[in-house]
Amino acid sequence: MPPRRPAAAQDLFGEAPSAETPAGGAAPGTARPLADQLRPNNLSEVVGQEHLLGPEGALRRMLDRGALASLILWGPPGVGKTTIARLLAEEAGLRFAALSAVFSGVADLKRAFDEARARRSNGQATLLFVDEIHRFNRAQQDGFLPVVEDGTVVLVGATTENPNFALNNALLSRCRVLTLRRLEDAALELLLSRAEAETGHALPLQPEARTALRALADGDGRNLLNMAEQLLALPGGTAPLAPEALPALLSRRPARFEAERAEHDSQISPSILGDRGSELNQLLSAFHKSLRGSDVQAALYYAARMMVMGEETAPTIFRRLACAASEDVGMADPQALVQVLTAWDAFRRIGWPEAHLFMGQAIVYVATAPKSNATHLAFTEALRVAERTARMPPPLHITNAHTKLMAELGHGAGYRYDHDEPDAFAGQEFFPDPLAGENRPEFYQPTPRGFERDIGKRLDFWARRRGHR
Repeated sequence: MPPRRPAAAQDLFGEAPSAETPAGGAAPGTARPLADQLRPNNLSEVVGQEHLLGPEGALRRMLDRGALASLILWGPPGVGKTTIARLLAEEAGLRFAALSAVFSGVADLKRAFDEARARRSNGQATLLFVDEIHRFNRAQQDGFLPVVEDGTVVLVGATTENPNFALNNALLSRCRVLTLRRLEDAALELLLSRAEAETGHALPLQPEARTALRALADGDGRNLLNMAEQLLALPGGTAPLAPEALPALLSRRPARFEAERAEHDSQISPSILGDRGSELNQLLSAFHKSLRGSDVQAALYYAARMMVMGEETAPTIFRRLACAASEDVGMADPQALVQVLTAWDAFRRIGWPEAHLFMGQAIVYVATAPKSNATHLAFTEALRVAERTARMPPPLHITNAHTKLMAELGHGAGYRYDHDEPDAFAGQEFFPDPLAGENRPEFYQPTPRGFERDIGKRLDFWARRRGHR
């Protein structure tokens, strides 16, 4: 592996830093982050963007012709937009200058343009890299037009937002939009191997945990290297870690749905019924478990126990009934939730004591309904997968081509309208490419009980048509 060069010695505008600032940008005595140490030395070391940088890639052809156009690099975080811009300048023999639209205003733009004009008068062309270019307002974006048109700068803007909606048409018409892809598994593994070679240490991971680490990165190379850096900093001799050890160790935020579930599972506040709140919580737990266990007699009993404590317990009982109707009955009898919500509404309209009729009917319906938690398990797993694949784009054929550029990129091409197909079923793929085909998740697994028997037959029919079963 070639030795790493220090990070380019340029400040926000591409100028040399002061004597007090080291080239890597870190304060004296501080180590450079691993992601910074592993910045590629040349374009051939950039991973995951072969469609742009390979022999037939758009950027490689521009460089070979010596005709680098102004560009908009569109892609998710951590895929190399900044690195590619810097290396393009180096290979094209241009002076690299950089701005961030987050921190810059009109005065910064004017200064950057003036410096580029001065360099141009001395025979030095400038590549002006603008990170988060979509954050500039319309007037600021218009400010780029004259300097791009007259060649004062070669503009390379980076954005995570769709340029068709985030950038002015006038600016887009003067730039070529190139789409960078999220890093696939092979590219992420190459980054891990480079990290191990750079540090001289192997990551303390079991093979399954190494796979899980790449999944946690969600196509973001910088995120992956930051996590790898945490793991490489563990004490020597650390036993290889299992996949389940990673989330807590890497200080990742808990999944939103887990936090929400913890909040809802807290049941009721002790402030309800004062010092009897704890007793009510115990009765509520017994009530829900009786519903789940199809013991209608016990469910009626515990609901009555709670109502005897006071009418203010009624909303708590109905909330628990609604949860049980979805979590424990689900699609085995989808009418259970309808029955509960209808009874709840009638209860509020009529009031106690007559409203005990509606509460009793809802309890009996949920307790005696066929049981299935398949939808609960399905969506829980879908949320887990979504947390780690949140930036995977849908396949192009099911996205809309709102603009001419999006149509040219293939959005909407090949989509088949299901209602025009036999049985109103085209069988196309709807998952993002990394989750398609053999990797296709099967979140929902219907039980052979109640209405889900028919759903299972329907899913099997569609799966056979797709060729997945």
